Amino acid sequence: MAERSATATWKGNLQDGQGSMSLGSGLYEGPFTFASRFESGEGTNPEELIGAAHAGCYSMFLSGILSKDGFTPNSIYTTATVHLGRVDGASAITTIELDVDADVPGIDADKFMEYAETAKKGCPVSKALAGVDIQLNAMLA
Repeated sequence: MAERSATATWKGNLQDGQGSMSLGSGLYEGPFTFASRFESGEGTNPEELIGAAHAGCYSMFLSGILSKDGFTPNSIYTTATVHLGRVDGASAITTIELDVDADVPGIDADKFMEYAETAKKGCPVSKALAGVDIQLNAMLA
């Protein structure tokens, strides 16, 4: 199976320092700071990148299991909202909300929800984040 990598560099203390994250593919490199992670500052943060990974993985996995059973999606649009909170006095990812809008010809809403739940449990990123409360809101167009 494939191996993927990403790198991060941090310089300075937590409050005033700054960092940079980049993907091994070279397709993204961006700054992050205390403000971009814990406040509303410019730059990205690890949680945003986790959200992107989860949304992409979920959409692909759902497409795969639907297609395997003859339901080829026209589109699957997923937003992953990652909530950073405090648990036992420390920062923690507490919840990830997956909001899914899908256009899948030939399937009814109940059957679609079965597939959506299966994808939530089965996609590799969901499995990696099993310690986090993952909530699903899936809609069929």
